[in-house]
Amino acid sequence: MTATLIGISAGLFTILIVALFKRVDKNLFYGLVLAGIGFLYIGYSWTDIADLILNILQALFFLVLAYFGVKKNSNFLIAGYFIHGLWDFIYSHVGNSDLLPPHYDLFCSTYDFMIGFYLLMIKYTKNRTP
Repeated sequence: MTATLIGISAGLFTILIVALFKRVDKNLFYGLVLAGIGFLYIGYSWTDIADLILNILQALFFLVLAYFGVKKNSNFLIAGYFIHGLWDFIYSHVGNSDLLPPHYDLFCSTYDFMIGFYLLMIKYTKNRTP
């Protein structure tokens, strides 16, 4: 439960910080965060070569999603955060979750879903405004 609350708090803090800086390119900021969170897994898994390769591949996948989210369409960012949240949940089935900090899946997935829902809400409200 604590990891979930920290994930919610970190997500809200990120949203608040980005909102405070009016001139910041929001898509670029959220794209950089998405790319970064993919690469965190590499730092946790470098001691296991199979997990390292798996995590290099997933990090590159999220880097590409972030790039397309910044350059092409924010839907890639939204999808990226939701897919990364799902990745956090399934990682224990495809990778060695013993290499991750305790309850990392709950913290990171909560953070990812918070940002994903926020970006989705922003896109939805923007599209509804005449």
